[in-house]
Amino acid sequence: MIKAKDYTIYFEKDKYKPLEKYFLEEDYSSVFILVDEHTKTQCLPIFLTKIPKELDYHIISITSGENHKNIETCIYLWQELTNLKADRQSVLINLGGGMLTDLGGFVASTFKRGMRFINVSTTLLGMVDASVGGKTGIDFNNLKNQVGLFSNPEMVIIDVSYIKTLPKRELHSGMAEIIKYALTYDVNLWKSLKTNPELSTINLENWIYSSIKIKNEIVLKDPKEQNLRKILNYGHTIGHAIESHFLASKTKKSLIHGEAIAIGLICETYISSKQLSFPEKELDALKKIIDTIFTRENILESDYKHFMELMKHDKKNINGNILFTLIKNISEHKINCKVENELIIEALNFYSL
Repeated sequence: MIKAKDYTIYFEKDKYKPLEKYFLEEDYSSVFILVDEHTKTQCLPIFLTKIPKELDYHIISITSGENHKNIETCIYLWQELTNLKADRQSVLINLGGGMLTDLGGFVASTFKRGMRFINVSTTLLGMVDASVGGKTGIDFNNLKNQVGLFSNPEMVIIDVSYIKTLPKRELHSGMAEIIKYALTYDVNLWKSLKTNPELSTINLENWIYSSIKIKNEIVLKDPKEQNLRKILNYGHTIGHAIESHFLASKTKKSLIHGEAIAIGLICETYISSKQLSFPEKELDALKKIIDTIFTRENILESDYKHFMELMKHDKKNINGNILFTLIKNISEHKINCKVENELIIEALNFYSL
């Protein structure tokens, strides 16, 4: 297990024991399990065998996908909780990936000024990123995570067996965040990725544990993202803009989070190589890893102006300046870096080479 500030992340063989103990010992009025159409069919039957048989609960289902991580879904969930007579002593179990736990945590934290919630991560992305840090939130006007708050769950459960239920695209999506941790914080994780980028189960379990440990260590030092935690946004300034643009476009297929962040990682590492002399051999290694995992996306020069406009809304910005986290070498970072528009365009061109 990994101890966060106010909760624990459980991995072990008996990872469901603390959940069973929680419902046997804690004072609660009602229990709700939030799922989407995928986790309802693929994960919920497994999960229900892990909780006390006598536990009374209600299932609430939403539609999956980033385009449903919005205020309309929140309103639906607040109404459902109201209809089912939820109160501040109720508990919401979020069974799903990062989109669902972000949304579910936000809904729980705002309903009646706060009810408790538990996250059970079912995707690789949710396990290595959304499971730690207490961030909850929704998208607003196609801008990523524009509305939200910091709110910690009662506990987080990481069950790697749920990964077997994922389509390959979702599995690959989570790898972008693992690569980010390696680039910004962990030389050994980077070496492991370089020597064996194939997604074997053994590697994944080690990489998941290392990633969560890294993120927790960073969050404990900087819970509200004032300094060090900004390195967790590496690849996200450009990546979020790309994700938002593709999501809003009527002519492009939507990219899932990791696909957009993979593009952002290449672009921001290119910027790092030009602005902070990040080693070109490591930039080449990054491109090789990402090309092993992800399919190259078709980015047009006509998209660039939309990316630039969306970057103006990035949460790291100060006084209207677009600020990047960049890296000087593996695990050597620099925050609040100003980058000229011309270099951003150059980086986008580099991705398309």
